Amino acid sequence: MTTAADTFAAFLDTLAETLDMGHEERARRLHLSRFHLARVVSAAGGEPPERMRRRLLLERAAHRLLTSDDQVVDVAFEAGFGSHEAFTRAFAREYGAAPSRWRQHPTRTRIDGPSGVHFHPPGSLRLPTAREVTPMDLMTRMIEHHVWLTGEMIESAARLSDEQLDAPIEVPIATIDDDMTIRSVLGRLVGQLAQWNTAVEQRRYDFAQERGKSLSTLRRELAQEGPAFLDQVRSTVDEGRLDDTFVDVTCETPKVFTYGGMVAHVLTFAAVRRLVVLGAFENLGITDLDAGDPMEWMGAPA
Repeated sequence: MTTAADTFAAFLDTLAETLDMGHEERARRLHLSRFHLARVVSAAGGEPPERMRRRLLLERAAHRLLTSDDQVVDVAFEAGFGSHEAFTRAFAREYGAAPSRWRQHPTRTRIDGPSGVHFHPPGSLRLPTAREVTPMDLMTRMIEHHVWLTGEMIESAARLSDEQLDAPIEVPIATIDDDMTIRSVLGRLVGQLAQWNTAVEQRRYDFAQERGKSLSTLRRELAQEGPAFLDQVRSTVDEGRLDDTFVDVTCETPKVFTYGGMVAHVLTFAAVRRLVVLGAFENLGITDLDAGDPMEWMGAPA
């Protein structure tokens, strides 16, 4: 049985494809009468379908004004307005200034709407999220991405010979690691997780043991240290203890750090090391992981 939520979701899919078409086309594609579609969309989204479409077209027009040199009149016609004057009135009503003036001093591009649906460049729609993502959620997701990407890099490294794994990486980052190779940097990425797992338990850590490990060993250790580090971060975040301190006895002279500072340290230096490895991969023809950008990964379900 098709529910109102199903119909609304189907409407949004169709709307993204037919933003420049009339209401009749969307009703036809969904095999519904205009009246029934308007009733369902208004109930589920809080605004009539044509009002939502007009709002999205204005948001798209605002984006065009910001990102192109198109004449205002051309933007107006693209937004479905029959005249420059009608577009100017509608735009000023929503954005507080005429298009040409707003273009010189832009503010927001989104227009408030009860459905939470907005235009998302270059040509799609952005739907409201099912839940609010807090800064703490973001921190945890960044750690998850780091552990995942480290594992993917180890898998990619399996395509290389020992000679390639142990060849020096020439990059001007002397403040990070000495004598870097793909193998040694992967070892440090996994070892960094192990180091901090050890540190919070106030145990000593032997940095020398990170060198020369096989990929199978790194894979096995990541499977152990990655989840352990994630569990540590999750519990610290959930309990609100990011400002709590611990003594790091892995330092030559023990130092006191906060848990939040430790997580920030891991993410910062891990990002540099990942780029070093990914750059070395690219030089060897391995480009599957691109630059390891977390943007798309962060948008996927947790």
